[in-house]
Amino acid sequence: MRKKIVAGNWKMNNNLNETIKLIDDLKNEISSVDVKIMIAPSFPFLRKAVKQIDDFGIEVISQNVNDNDSGAFTGEVSAKMLKSIGVNTTLIGHSERRAFYNEEDSLLLKKIKHAIENKMNVIFCFGEELSDRKSDNHFDVVKNQLDSTVMKLEKDLWKKIILAYEPVWAIGTGETASADQAQEIHEFVRGCISKRFGSVISNNVSILYGGSVKPSNAAEIFSKKDVDGGLIGGAALNAIDFSKIIEANR
Repeated sequence: MRKKIVAGNWKMNNNLNETIKLIDDLKNEISSVDVKIMIAPSFPFLRKAVKQIDDFGIEVISQNVNDNDSGAFTGEVSAKMLKSIGVNTTLIGHSERRAFYNEEDSLLLKKIKHAIENKMNVIFCFGEELSDRKSDNHFDVVKNQLDSTVMKLEKDLWKKIILAYEPVWAIGTGETASADQAQEIHEFVRGCISKRFGSVISNNVSILYGGSVKPSNAAEIFSKKDVDGGLIGGAALNAIDFSKIIEANR
């Protein structure tokens, strides 16, 4: 049975004191629910966050990872470094990494393989631009992104994969794909996985929706049968809003 997950991507927000306060606020707000909860603070504060969370039940994850173990890669962080501070899951392929840092599918596949080789779990992000949606090309774009990356993995590695569908036109814009639009893509993706790897894997991989999820729309989006939770941006920076979104994924 696949997991229900709500992951908060804090992006480049919150200094150390703000990070500490938000985690404290989350611990006060979040009640016991049958949902996997993740948060992704900025790199400098990951170790502090891991210690602060302790055994509360929230997993601290990374926003990114390099595709090398070590070397002359100024400003980069490896999977081994993350593992050494207790971080065992990383985002890969977020739309902002693709858009602002020109991360292409060939590099993302290397990152995925590197993370898994180091026994990390991966939340792999994919999704179409507004122009793709308007030209009714979104299914092809999504399929191509998956075919160039996670579909190239060996079958037994899929236990390390979580997927996150990001309609790029709905990230940070206030726009949100309708619950039906989210379900349509999630169902399509699950079908692609089933054709390639079989129904057991497709029925067990968690697929998250990431595109301006808020307390006001979370319950409707999460009610769809192929939507297993959310990758939350702005609303994850508010403990009350984030806890309401988590509650909506019961």
